[in-house]
Amino acid sequence: MRLRSLLYVPADNERFVAKAHERGADAIILDLEDSVRPERRDAARKALAASIRSAGRNGAKVFVRINVESASEDVAAAAGADGFYVSKANRARIDALAAEGSGLPLFALIEDPLALLDVAAIAAHPAVAGLSAGGEDLATALGALPDPDVLRTPKLLIHYAAKAYGKLSLGLFRSIADYTDLTAIEEAAKDARRHGFDGASCVHPSAVPVLNAVFAPTSEEIDWAHRVLAAAQETKAGAFTIDGRMIDAPIIARARSILSHQID
Repeated sequence: MRLRSLLYVPADNERFVAKAHERGADAIILDLEDSVRPERRDAARKALAASIRSAGRNGAKVFVRINVESASEDVAAAAGADGFYVSKANRARIDALAAEGSGLPLFALIEDPLALLDVAAIAAHPAVAGLSAGGEDLATALGALPDPDVLRTPKLLIHYAAKAYGKLSLGLFRSIADYTDLTAIEEAAKDARRHGFDGASCVHPSAVPVLNAVFAPTSEEIDWAHRVLAAAQETKAGAFTIDGRMIDAPIIARARSILSHQID
């Protein structure tokens, strides 16, 4: 599953939902949680199946971010969804949702210190397809500010857990609430990709093309990967040199990974 960009859309905002399929995101996250006032959630839930159909018209994955208090109702209303973003995720919540039997992938939002300390066990759960930090909630729970310096270590811990169990790792080393500085978003995305993150979410469509570009291989990377794999086929040596650098098994694996993520 390729998820370079995931755009949050409030599930109660008919205008935003109607345009979601035009935004070019790899996934739309229809939000029933923080971006929807509690008194509007019932109406958003009733319209959810139609919203999912609308948001996925151009082929984007459609996930639903569900609430702690109404998880069963949210899941039951999400006909046609491709998976669920689990707010305030912990092992008990993941177990409970998996037991409901939807069979759909779960994306765990790590939003408190206890879940952070238990993140490896959450990542190991077979129902979990990906992990991310809820930066604002996590910073609040820590009594901290959601700046890049504060968020870097917890986000790396979540990233390491995701990669240890072969799950998607999604996020930037900054809060997504600050969506107006596209240059800062681009730099944060480049930093995250350098660490091996697969993609990131955003709350405004202006960030979608930035994330799509940064989390896709460049033409130079694709060319390098092709040359590495071609040389690997030709040589019988365990290690060889390209552009003055030694190439061996882990670098060949990296080249294959680059080509597996190129855009058709």
